[in-house]
Amino acid sequence: MIQISEKVIAQENRELKKNDITPIDSTYYSKDRLKGRVFVVTGGARGIGRAAAIRASREGAIVVIGDWLAPQGEATAQYIRKEGGKALFVKTDIRSTEDCNNLIIQAINKYGKIDIALLNAGVMDGTFSGDSFDYDKQKDLLPTAVDAASDEYWDYVMDVNATGTFKTMRAVTKQFLKQGNGGAIVTVGSIAGLTGLAGNPAYVASKHAVNGLTRSAAIDYAPYGIRVNSVNMAATATPMTDKAFEFVKEVKKRGIKGMGGAKTESLLMMNDTKHRMATVWEQASVILFLLSDEASNLTGALYPTDGGWTAY
Repeated sequence: MIQISEKVIAQENRELKKNDITPIDSTYYSKDRLKGRVFVVTGGARGIGRAAAIRASREGAIVVIGDWLAPQGEATAQYIRKEGGKALFVKTDIRSTEDCNNLIIQAINKYGKIDIALLNAGVMDGTFSGDSFDYDKQKDLLPTAVDAASDEYWDYVMDVNATGTFKTMRAVTKQFLKQGNGGAIVTVGSIAGLTGLAGNPAYVASKHAVNGLTRSAAIDYAPYGIRVNSVNMAATATPMTDKAFEFVKEVKKRGIKGMGGAKTESLLMMNDTKHRMATVWEQASVILFLLSDEASNLTGALYPTDGGWTAY
């Protein structure tokens, strides 16, 4: 008979200490990693795009911000300039071919080239991203299952997320090819581009389209030294996510069929004592790594920056 000491039993019965993961500090950056690079970012007025723009500037990049939220976009550019960086804001609606082309033209006119690009602009529903949430006024534009979804909701989300990303990528790749020096692009997908999510078919379809476009472009442009990857996050603390949670609460309160499903949190979010979402700085960290020379062997990949959401 095997004798088990009291010491061993005590060790086995001890309560293991749980630890929250501390998010990367908003002031952290890699000095000179992007020195001299001209960085184009769409959706740079707020959220992940804003964080990426600010950190890229701290790492030495010259930043060109495209967004349809003009006051916030200009405010981000001014913030960067106050920190001593160089930044230009260009009002841009990525649904417009003219606007996408103009974003690159303005970057070239001001700085002579572009080197890296983050195609971040996107929406979760059919409402304008600058508008506050109002279920009764916006219900025909809000997420719902296919049988109840409106044409306006579907067309708007697909036009911004899928077609807008395509049009921006087209403008960027044309300039990269013209310059002949390669380049790097990161698109912003979502866990909705890697899995299915309940109650938001246009968003899911559009983000799958973004990821398909990413892989296709990576194949087409590898011979020219142009790398293309995507990041795919779960809940990240941004104005868009805040608006989405307002919608979910309203749907539950009214007992209306809408977004749902058994899983609502990533592995890290569910195990955090405060159930915190990812931060924009955590997302920016991976994005800028993929745009930097440190990721020189990475292309055509869909990175789940999702706190383990797609692991189970």
